[in-house]
Amino acid sequence: MSTDTRTITVGIDGSRSSLDAADWAAREAQRRRLPLRLLHAGTEPAVSGGVFDIDDIDVPAGRTRAALDRAAIELSYAHPALDIIARRTATPPVPALLAAAVEAETLVLGSRGRTGSAGFPVGSVALGVAARADRPVVLVRAGELPEDERVPVVDGSAPSTAPYLPVVLGLDPDASADDLIGYAFDTAAVRSAPLHVVHPWTLPTSTLRPWRHRFPGTTVREHPVDGDPGPRLLETSARAGLLVVGRRTGRGPGRAERSLIRHAGCPVAVVPHD
Repeated sequence: MSTDTRTITVGIDGSRSSLDAADWAAREAQRRRLPLRLLHAGTEPAVSGGVFDIDDIDVPAGRTRAALDRAAIELSYAHPALDIIARRTATPPVPALLAAAVEAETLVLGSRGRTGSAGFPVGSVALGVAARADRPVVLVRAGELPEDERVPVVDGSAPSTAPYLPVVLGLDPDASADDLIGYAFDTAAVRSAPLHVVHPWTLPTSTLRPWRHRFPGTTVREHPVDGDPGPRLLETSARAGLLVVGRRTGRGPGRAERSLIRHAGCPVAVVPHD
């Protein structure tokens, strides 16, 4: 499928956090000039440990349907030039989301916001979707605001005019992860944001060279680390607009990736790669 037919797809379950995720997805669709698809799956109301909102909450079915319609209307007012498609399906959530991911540039899911140092819990179903989706899956915390992805303003100017915060890429020495590296560079480019790459000091210097040539307008800053890169990634994500991590195709996120997902200070993109 050609990329011009892809969408940014977000799961809607009637919770506040799924609506916050939809708002993030709308901005991403606008940045990438792609349609936005709002998807509610299943015939039952959301249950504890639900898929779209990774939260322990029960949402009545009527509220879910109303929320889907309300989200489409509110987002159409906020982004009048955006092509918005709202769809319901009786297919259970996990297979519906995985099928939607095939046609998506990015699949977006909401999550409960962080609670102190414990981070936010990520349900097994959501991790399962992130582990099996064919396309990048972005997990957006509840309460995420448009200004959170931009440099704070101090002169009274509109937050929407501020530059974007950096995109952070966690990269291991596997030089064949072109899908992961390409997603991070492209995401930084559409935001005109710098790209910070955290990697082991053993990463070959040639790994990023072709990508620097392909994206000459993107400022790249490397953060080589000796040992576990996790602490540096968490530190860097606290001042980032998006954290990008990889997972091998056919495998779920490993322990390190799950820790980053739970504790990152910004939305997290999980990108499959060979």
